[in-house]
Amino acid sequence: MEFPVNINTTQITTAYGHRALPKLKEELQSEDLQTRQKALMALCDLMHDPECIYKAMSIGCMENLKVLLKDSNSMVRIKTTEVLYITASHSVGRYAFLEHDIVLALSFLLNDLSPVCRGNLYKAYMQLVQVPRGAQEIISKGLISPLVWKLQVEREEEFQELILDTLVLCLREDATEALGSNVVLVLKQKLLSVNENIRSKAAHALLNVSISREGKKQVCKFDVIPILVHLLKDPVEHVKSNAAGALMFATVITEDGVRSGIQARTTSDPQKCQVSSKLPTVPVVSIALSQQLGILVSSPSDSEAPRICVLSSLSFFEQIFHQHWVWKF
Repeated sequence: MEFPVNINTTQITTAYGHRALPKLKEELQSEDLQTRQKALMALCDLMHDPECIYKAMSIGCMENLKVLLKDSNSMVRIKTTEVLYITASHSVGRYAFLEHDIVLALSFLLNDLSPVCRGNLYKAYMQLVQVPRGAQEIISKGLISPLVWKLQVEREEEFQELILDTLVLCLREDATEALGSNVVLVLKQKLLSVNENIRSKAAHALLNVSISREGKKQVCKFDVIPILVHLLKDPVEHVKSNAAGALMFATVITEDGVRSGIQARTTSDPQKCQVSSKLPTVPVVSIALSQQLGILVSSPSDSEAPRICVLSSLSFFEQIFHQHWVWKF
């Protein structure tokens, strides 16, 4: 995409010192297209400073930016989302997002024709969810389902990674809406990606999904367990670690006695269960990974789920645990 004619970002005329932001605020409201574009380009530089973000918020710039998100000019929308992405990278900027309801205003650009604009939006959301309140805001606005859908349709792998980063932290807070949007099926597809970062982040998202009872059921129902076991042989260490973490949560017995994950694919007796022979044999893994896998057959504390006893046909259990299938912590 080409910049508008006669705009040189190194020669933009703007105010300095304490008058810079008030002057830019006036220019953001200008009827002249080039004036708005120049103001946004200058603002992109200033918003790297948290003090400028605080001042911009106090004089009402955030409301002007919300209006510009609906501008008919694509360059204005692109630079506005860039300003907001930079703003969200600071703690004071995340507060501004929540205070001025920027999350919902940005969501109307999820289907914007400009990939640069959508990319800035995904970056802004990814920065926002770094704090729990930001993730809760996205959940409360009902944006999990749209993000799950965008994860399917976006072709750019960079965008898929940003969406997965956002979903991972949102699912940690509450996975209810995502489970109603077939997130397990979508993540199952991403586990098969050739991109190692997408595989790893999809497994991490499944880890958070599998914490809830409904999540465990869906992971079992859609046959995700064999894929996760297969990823234990992945050459990339962080992929193996996240796959092991997902298995750890998916195979825990819930308080009401509902067996999930591996046990749901075995005999009905929780004391005499065997892992399905359909699951591939897994080689010995690293020490760090084996510690995570140990939770598969453990009861971490009395307040957690009841003891799990799995008599495994997989060679790595015998090699790692020396034929001790239940650990107490």
